[in-house]
Amino acid sequence: MIDRDHLRLMAGYNRWQNRSLYGAAATLDDAARRAERGAFFGSIHGTLSHLYWGDSIWMHRFMGWPKPEGTIRESSRFRPDWDALVADRAVLDQAILDWADSVPADWIGGEMRWFSGALGREMSHPNWLLAVHFFNHQTHHRGQVHAMLTAAGARPEDTDLILMSAKG
Repeated sequence: MIDRDHLRLMAGYNRWQNRSLYGAAATLDDAARRAERGAFFGSIHGTLSHLYWGDSIWMHRFMGWPKPEGTIRESSRFRPDWDALVADRAVLDQAILDWADSVPADWIGGEMRWFSGALGREMSHPNWLLAVHFFNHQTHHRGQVHAMLTAAGARPEDTDLILMSAKG
């Protein structure tokens, strides 16, 4: 099982990596960010929009935030405006850090029930597993974005967790 230190570490990693990816993506023009690149959610922008939507839906489940509109299939178009996506991502990353700092210890040992729109059924899992999934999902899609950015000629930072403390 994980603890709050793990949540804080992963929330910090999330923000660090998003700053790197969004900074690298900002060096590309809008057409390059929106170009179809064969990823699950098509483009750099589409994948970042999906990731924002996914993080928002988990924070809805974890903290009772407003549920984001749309479905997983529509999530690549959730934040169509680049500047709004950049600004909203920074706010969400800080909120994830705040959540990780304030999660009650007993929440981690609890269990959550929710309806999964993607699967069309009721789900139930331990909260610690859902938190691990939340951060793993981010890492998975950020890896896709990192590869797309690199192929497009942009230069995001390394992704190794052990480098975070050295780079901030």
